[in-house]
Amino acid sequence: MANMKRFSSPHIFESFQYRDFRWLWLGSFANFMALGMQMMARGWLVLRLSNDSPFALSLVMIAFSLPMTCMSLIGGALADRYHRKHILMTVQAGNTLMTLLLATLDLTGLIRFWHLIVIGFANGSLMAINMPSRQALISDLVPKDNVMNAVSLNNSGTNLTRTIGPALAGILIVYIDTAGVFYIISGCYIFSFFSLAMIRTYNRSVSADGKSMTKDIREGLKYAVKDSTLRGLIITLFMPVFFGFSLIVLLPAWGREALQVEADSLGILMMIMGSGSLVGTLILAAIRNLNHRGTWLLIIGALWGGGMALFSASTAYAVAMPFLFLVGFMSAVFMALNMTLLQTYSSDAMRGRIMSIAMMSFGAMPLSTLPFGAIAEWIGTPNALLLSGVMLTILTIVFTVANPKFREID
Repeated sequence: MANMKRFSSPHIFESFQYRDFRWLWLGSFANFMALGMQMMARGWLVLRLSNDSPFALSLVMIAFSLPMTCMSLIGGALADRYHRKHILMTVQAGNTLMTLLLATLDLTGLIRFWHLIVIGFANGSLMAINMPSRQALISDLVPKDNVMNAVSLNNSGTNLTRTIGPALAGILIVYIDTAGVFYIISGCYIFSFFSLAMIRTYNRSVSADGKSMTKDIREGLKYAVKDSTLRGLIITLFMPVFFGFSLIVLLPAWGREALQVEADSLGILMMIMGSGSLVGTLILAAIRNLNHRGTWLLIIGALWGGGMALFSASTAYAVAMPFLFLVGFMSAVFMALNMTLLQTYSSDAMRGRIMSIAMMSFGAMPLSTLPFGAIAEWIGTPNALLLSGVMLTILTIVFTVANPKFREID
């Protein structure tokens, strides 16, 4: 394509030449492998405890994602005040303890639905602290020209875990039950902790200058609102959070309702979506320069919604798989491109707080998962996903028409 320059496979792994980025990548891989396996195991455990209720799945996701609404801003301020490496290591230690507790409750038969709510809230709070530092640290470890490549590679590792993690968890549940899977997840968090310990680079800008945390947060919000590019990028990020990620939450319920799948087959469906995400981020990493990135972001967002709508009508395993791959592909490219642009257009001193606002958008997920979970109970999960996908496409088109200058972002 004319807008893509120097699309070359050798450039895919360019950022791996930087030692500290390699350690960050390994730590992220282990972290998100744990998260992918946990999503599958936790979802299966919820279905077991709630008699296959999609609404119960939504409630557990709310408990996980709701802390990001308020805690992410604190995480962003911390990321700009203190060493991001140390913040990440503390979070991994906390995740290890929470997962070991969940595994032990499950193994002993003491697990109750409310335990999943409480532990999910704790995991979500840790994630809110984790993500701003993890994303902002990328720009500390590679030169500015390599940021898109590094973000794409980092996301490709995440998406590889989405391919392997759920499928592996689904198979392992058959043999060692969900409790055994949770113990393996704890080991992944421990590995991530020691990988992060190997990083030598520290923040380029640390602002622990006596200002209050509240003032730091207020400055970050003001900075994001006043900059039209950052403001537009954050708005476009909220749209798929409201209407695109409902598929991830409701996929277990859809699989049981539409195809009557078991844990191993559900894991394969999640693996297919993760495969699409992996391919998408690797292709983006291979693109040396991409012009008109704002235009591409909007096109991909509209296609994401269209893919969801088509998937919702699937009535057979073979029909569902290509649409899941498409949704995974589009969602991964959209997220990697959006995060690249947010990092590119934010200053070093504000990057953690800008990343925290982006992560805060995921805390808004309950605003969609709870209604769509209830809608799924009422009209069926396939119809709820159809509505979600159509809304994402329509809102993306409306934003495109209302913000013509956004399409000029490079």
